[in-house]
Amino acid sequence: MSSESSPSSSSTHLSSTSHLQTVFDLSTRLHRGLCPVTKLRPQGSELLESHSLYYEVHGGSSASENVHKVVFIMGLNSNSFAWGPQIRHFGKKEGYASLVFDNRGVGHSGYPRGPYTTSGMAEDVICLLDTLGWTGTRELHIVGISLGGMIAQELASRIPQRIASLTLAVTTPGGRPWNNFPPWAGLKTLTRLVFIADPAKKVPLVMDMLYPSKWLAEHDEDDPQGRTNREVQAESYLRRVLITKPQELMGHISQMAAALTHHVSPARLAAISKSIPKVVIITGDEDNLVLPSHSLELKASMPEAELIQWQGTGHAINSQRIKMFNALLEETFEEARQKAESFDMD
Repeated sequence: MSSESSPSSSSTHLSSTSHLQTVFDLSTRLHRGLCPVTKLRPQGSELLESHSLYYEVHGGSSASENVHKVVFIMGLNSNSFAWGPQIRHFGKKEGYASLVFDNRGVGHSGYPRGPYTTSGMAEDVICLLDTLGWTGTRELHIVGISLGGMIAQELASRIPQRIASLTLAVTTPGGRPWNNFPPWAGLKTLTRLVFIADPAKKVPLVMDMLYPSKWLAEHDEDDPQGRTNREVQAESYLRRVLITKPQELMGHISQMAAALTHHVSPARLAAISKSIPKVVIITGDEDNLVLPSHSLELKASMPEAELIQWQGTGHAINSQRIKMFNALLEETFEEARQKAESFDMD
């Protein structure tokens, strides 16, 4: 089933990825590639920069036209492999095609000149979707987490007609830069991580930043070895980072700049809320990086959206509450499909 490029004729424009490692199951991979993204100077006559986005598409079917096309957008300084719990689930299900990719400045993707903006990163995603031919009306389910949720807001503002559902997880509408800073504990950890090269030494800091301490100490009910959640998540994190090149300092700082300068106004959020059949806002209550109050701000400007908060849950909501998160997405996708059938006729 696996292929090294898009099944469409655009494969000739995609670079080889045979030398790049992955953590995902090859049996569910439909194709992968390096999608070129070119930016032009304002006058459009001279190239400004060009970079590539590494992507993979997984699913139980490559032929059906009636599949749920899910776009997973990862957060700050994390590569696409952090969507492992979702790809292991949706990648094996018939009727789903799931796209994961590394944002600019991390993983196997390129490093264009910084600083970055969430609007620019959203334009990257549109280029990737266009290359894949994912251009139909109401065929996309966008799932963004943290910085990925900020990018998802900008994406939804640009191509609302393509989107059936929008899931905004542990994210923020942004505002002034000082309002976009993480809580002090998270900010201290992020700063320390920049200056630690050894992935093994990063692990304890990352675990305590992303997950509640009580949950980390508990045993993983699905682990056959009976390990704690800390042990299971630490192993998963190390596996992800060891098979990709270390993130360059420029990528780290440039992505942070995108998060700090992000802002989608209440008026734009209201327009998004009205123009997409199903919007879900999901947060925890023990988040060290994005305060849960930011999800309340999103909801205040998006009255049609559904707001969900899970107790005892940290920032890495998709890997801490795997079953709950995946089930929520399935429900969201199905409800969106039903609503989309009549949404644009109202």
